[in-house]
Amino acid sequence: MDEFPEFERRVIESLRQPLEDKVISVARAKGTAHFPANVLLVAAMNPCPCGNYGFRGKPCICTPSALQKYRRRLSGPIMDRIDIWLEVDRIMPQELGSTGPEGDRSEYFRNKVKKARETQSVRFNSARILKNAEMGARDLVMFVKLERDAERALNLAAERLGFSPRVYHRMIKVARTIADLEESDIVKANHILEAVEYRPKKFDV
Repeated sequence: MDEFPEFERRVIESLRQPLEDKVISVARAKGTAHFPANVLLVAAMNPCPCGNYGFRGKPCICTPSALQKYRRRLSGPIMDRIDIWLEVDRIMPQELGSTGPEGDRSEYFRNKVKKARETQSVRFNSARILKNAEMGARDLVMFVKLERDAERALNLAAERLGFSPRVYHRMIKVARTIADLEESDIVKANHILEAVEYRPKKFDV
């Protein structure tokens, strides 16, 4: 979904159930139908209506009220349901066409993801759960082992940043995936800290 905040508020809010429960429920007078909806949501948004807030080279022309209105279009419950938020800087003209010092590493990362998925398949060995994101609260206790420092780091972040129980559990699942990519059997503090970095940042207006 490109230009995510530009969708109607009711459309964005309608994503809450499928993102949380992996189903879509349609209620009509004659009954209710439930459809499976285990999706991967990828959304993009500008930092502000004019698109220049925080970027190099061009000043932002948005007023503080316009910035606040734009960012309020995404409610807290929707933001809680998106596991990873990444800020991507604008590519400068001289960087276009350059593959960087490491070149194209798509195959390298593809193999890392494939191995992590295989690890998860062995871990769960279940038709009910295929990957970390599908774990419930009880599954986290059974399948995820947190290093003591990792647990302290998570609790401290939850207290300082005001994580809801939903976000708290999602951070554990993201950290477990990061650990899988590093081929670590236990979730360590650095995995938790990286997962926390993927939470949305507060804007200063």
